[in-house]
Amino acid sequence: MKGFGPDTFGSLYADEYDDLHNPGTTEASVDLIAELAGDVAMLELAIGTGRMALPLAGRGFDVSGLEASPEMVTKLREKPGGRTIPVMMSDMADFQTDQSYGFAFLVFNTLFNLTSQHAQIGCFGSVSKCLTPGGQFLVETFVPNLARFQDNRDVTVSKLDKNSVWLEAVTHDPVEQTLSYQRIRYTPDGVKIAPLVMRYAWPAEMDLMARLARLELKHRWGGWQREPFTAHSEMHVSVYEKIG
Repeated sequence: MKGFGPDTFGSLYADEYDDLHNPGTTEASVDLIAELAGDVAMLELAIGTGRMALPLAGRGFDVSGLEASPEMVTKLREKPGGRTIPVMMSDMADFQTDQSYGFAFLVFNTLFNLTSQHAQIGCFGSVSKCLTPGGQFLVETFVPNLARFQDNRDVTVSKLDKNSVWLEAVTHDPVEQTLSYQRIRYTPDGVKIAPLVMRYAWPAEMDLMARLARLELKHRWGGWQREPFTAHSEMHVSVYEKIG
């Protein structure tokens, strides 16, 4: 899908992001990150509207953010406490900072918003450069389920009631490992479509990206409650540690 860049997601979704993109895991994810990070400076990649950063800052953690979308940061700044969190405006595939962090995190599948392997490798490398020795990088993503596709296409109904129907159509490119979505909403007010492109990576591929950046897998769980990661897990929370 042409024309989909680092700031496209925010320009399309910022106004409705909090209403439409709540995974229901915020409390558990904040609890685990708070426990793992301890008393160190944190960096959240793709801080967005502050779903994670605001409660962490509210607990007294030193948290900063990185974000490519000015629209998402505007929403963050409108919330209580949102103006006090430092945010760097940059593409997470290639950023530099003089600040060092003991912990960085990237949640809710957002690594896959980088639509090439090159960009994802760049993200791991950029994070490693700003981590202190022994610093950790936590990443949450889904595990791809390719069984859903027929002829590399799939259409699902995500919402249906007497006034509206929401559809999600997706095509799969198995060579590039990309998923091109079109989310379609039919309501009494008309039709709205919103595209999304993602480039998935398998856990083993992510581990290799990490090793290229001198990051070593320390933990992998099948959920925020530290569930075991198995062949049946639909998502994973992986924690990498900087070597030396």
